[in-house]
Amino acid sequence: MLIAIPALNDNYIWCYSRDNVHALLIDPAEVAPVEAFLAKSSLTLEAILITHNHADHTGGVAQLRKAYPHVPVYAPAEVDSHLVTHKVEEGIYHTAHYSLNILATEGHTAGHISYVVDNHLFCGDTLFSLGCGRVFTGDYAQMFTSLEKLKQLPDETIVCPAHEYTLSNLRFAQSIEHSAELATYATKIEALRQQQQPTVPTTLGVEKALNPFLRCQNVAQFTALRQAKDRF
Repeated sequence: MLIAIPALNDNYIWCYSRDNVHALLIDPAEVAPVEAFLAKSSLTLEAILITHNHADHTGGVAQLRKAYPHVPVYAPAEVDSHLVTHKVEEGIYHTAHYSLNILATEGHTAGHISYVVDNHLFCGDTLFSLGCGRVFTGDYAQMFTSLEKLKQLPDETIVCPAHEYTLSNLRFAQSIEHSAELATYATKIEALRQQQQPTVPTTLGVEKALNPFLRCQNVAQFTALRQAKDRF
């Protein structure tokens, strides 16, 4: 089971459960939608995973820790220590029922990480559908390297970004490229948003085919494209 719980203005809090019993919660931006979701489900919260230190990814953690004091919280070193039980870096970690493949994906922030669980990529603000995150406390070289790392995952990897940015990313992609594939995808994305449905998850194969940021050949090209998107 994979559920995108809407939060704030355009965030998604991801909830993943392989067995429909034990659940992982990724980037809880606020507590109310999580509590509402868990109240009507039969899930047991196993762990909270945080990708980076921005408040729209950590805002619900403190209250969730009070409500679920025995649930571990995994996060990179840049996240405030009072929110976290397990400070982690790139490598393999294990909860009771899941293996967490943690990837260093710096760029958006200097310490951003992503999680691969059962072929699901929870990439926070590194990779979006048709886009990538802005560069804040990291740098362009880090972000380019992070995207190149994510491109090495299998094409069937299910990509779960933390924001509903696809439509705006689509407009930028269309401004620099006109292809039948992108036009077809645009029809799908526009229909989903008209119905107020999520446009994610996507797959890495789709993103490698359509996302302009995944086709950059070097840091200079990526930097120019990312800066163009910032001005768009």
